[in-house]
Amino acid sequence: MRRTKTSPEVNAGSMADIAFLLLIFFLVTAVIPKDKGINRKLPNACPAGVDCSSTIAEQNVLEVAINATNDIMVGGEITSIKALKDLTKAFIDNNANGNCTYCNGTKAAHLSVHPTKAVISLKADRNSNYNHFIQVQDELTKAYVELRTAYAKTQFKKSADQLTASELQEIRAAYPLILSEATLK
Repeated sequence: MRRTKTSPEVNAGSMADIAFLLLIFFLVTAVIPKDKGINRKLPNACPAGVDCSSTIAEQNVLEVAINATNDIMVGGEITSIKALKDLTKAFIDNNANGNCTYCNGTKAAHLSVHPTKAVISLKADRNSNYNHFIQVQDELTKAYVELRTAYAKTQFKKSADQLTASELQEIRAAYPLILSEATLK
């Protein structure tokens, strides 16, 4: 009689089921990070029949540029990131023509005439550091936040968290954030 050797077999039928269950488990329990971007509202498109090609006076434009070595230039002069917020506030709140009743500026002739006319032009070199670019944007935004907070305290005698929706709209209209971004060539 001949004996046949049988090797032990492993039942692999349930292996696919186990792998499928593990896959579902990891898909359900995995946390997918949600990247946060910069909260900016794009301008409205120019309505039909309206001339949107108006030019902006040069004194109403604050040119902020970041070069490839992350140097910040404001109006053609190199400045530090710490001084950027104060320079921006002085530019926006200048009141060169004297028509702004709530402005506290120095009325310098080479700075903006009114906060609603002030435009910040931010240009960055393609080789500049992204984190540095975000820091510059943060400083520009801080300038607007400080101006709006001061406006809320003087006009409404309230802090920012006590304002109504209409008061917030008025503050945003008084100091609108007009920021133009481009890349340097």
